[in-house]
Amino acid sequence: MANIMIRRAANGEYGFYLPKRDIEDSILSMEFDTPEKWGGEIRLGNGGVYYIEPQAAPARLPYSVRARRVDGVE
Repeated sequence: MANIMIRRAANGEYGFYLPKRDIEDSILSMEFDTPEKWGGEIRLGNGGVYYIEPQAAPARLPYSVRARRVDGVE
């Protein structure tokens, strides 16, 4: 599992950052994106797929969270 940071860009899209490998990309989709349930499978623009344990949406972004790589390219 890796520590990642999720932030919201000026255009309203989520951004993904993996500090350990200095990977920054846009999040194309997130499985759950409601105030009550946020996270699940996230798909990146580079084809990578990560999993965040579903939880209540964070009060503010940027937000650091542990994620597991499911599949894809880095």
